[in-house]
Amino acid sequence: MSKDRQTSTRTSLRTGPRARLREGFTTGSAAAAAARAATLFALTGERPATVDIPLPPPHPPHEGRLSIPVAAVAEDGLGVRAAVVKDGGDDPDATHGARIEAHVTLDPAFSGVGPHVLIGGGRGVGRVTLPGLPVAVGQAAINPGPMEQIRAAVLEVLPEDFKGIALVVVEVPEGEERARHTLNPRLGIIGGISILGTGGIVRPYSHGAWAECVARSLDVARAAGQACAVMTTGRRSERLFLEAHPFAPEVCLVQAADFYAHSLVAAAERGFSTVVWAVFFGKLVKQAQGFANTHARSAELDFSLLAARAVQAGADQAAREAIAGANTAAQALALVPAGVAARLTALLAADAKAAAARHLREAGAPALDVRYIVFALDGESAPDRAGNILYADGIAPTLFSPAAPLHPGAGSR
Repeated sequence: MSKDRQTSTRTSLRTGPRARLREGFTTGSAAAAAARAATLFALTGERPATVDIPLPPPHPPHEGRLSIPVAAVAEDGLGVRAAVVKDGGDDPDATHGARIEAHVTLDPAFSGVGPHVLIGGGRGVGRVTLPGLPVAVGQAAINPGPMEQIRAAVLEVLPEDFKGIALVVVEVPEGEERARHTLNPRLGIIGGISILGTGGIVRPYSHGAWAECVARSLDVARAAGQACAVMTTGRRSERLFLEAHPFAPEVCLVQAADFYAHSLVAAAERGFSTVVWAVFFGKLVKQAQGFANTHARSAELDFSLLAARAVQAGADQAAREAIAGANTAAQALALVPAGVAARLTALLAADAKAAAARHLREAGAPALDVRYIVFALDGESAPDRAGNILYADGIAPTLFSPAAPLHPGAGSR
């Protein structure tokens, strides 16, 4: 879930009436800020209102920083607990508003070569139970980037002569509940949220973050020995796919959204042999047009092309003219009878498969067996009205018979 921003000066979150969208900070940055605040209090007794933290690697230590408000700092047993409220900016997700805490214990008596910063996860931070993620099975779900960010935030404020251990335990009191609204359970992260954020900053509607999530989902499926990935454009297409194919393992399902080319290339690079796309008609049209990303802001429907394909599928001249003047794919589909709709969808599926092959060639990625199941929206014409299925390739249980699971590090990046 990469959310990155390159800068060589101190970074501030964009706010104010002239800012179109406000940036936020990741759970990794929140944990780093909490850990720094707790360490400062343990050393000086002062409660900082804000702390200045480094962004995760590869940012140099003194280039690219964030100033983050601290919600609370107090003594807690033998250590200090500090809290930061995670702010997703104008890109709120399941962790927006979560209280991210860090409990820090300093042990200056350690006689080894130091200082050492040891980082773990407590309540509300998930544990990894499946291979394929960048965190080993059994460990707290704190990704490598945030782990280094937390370590750097603490090391910066420790005295030069400190040779002991700083023990940091990250906790999220509501983490287990919030995790139910994420993909963590599917990825095998149990008991809480992940501490994420490759770049430290949340960019509103970050394409990089979603693309990273696609990659992580593929890693987990591949590490489980699966060779077929099912790409859906969201929860609804996923639900319809599972209703039609209840034998498909959940680990194979990837919510790829608009990332058509990226998802194909990522699957091919990880050794998948087959990709099934479960899409609605409108998304199929955009994939058939060859768009690498099918988001509405960057991919407009070509209704002239759609009209021409409809004629090939058996539509008359009146339908062709009406489709050419349509405003949406759903409207265009409603202009033809069910038989024409089925043939039209088959033609578009063939176009989409050709586009998929082209995206893979251009990326230098291995070829894939690309298949489709296409759904009509409620009220649209579909041959199979019970499932609203316009088109379906052969999708059999044998596609999901896993090979021997790969080694635990397989797929990890």
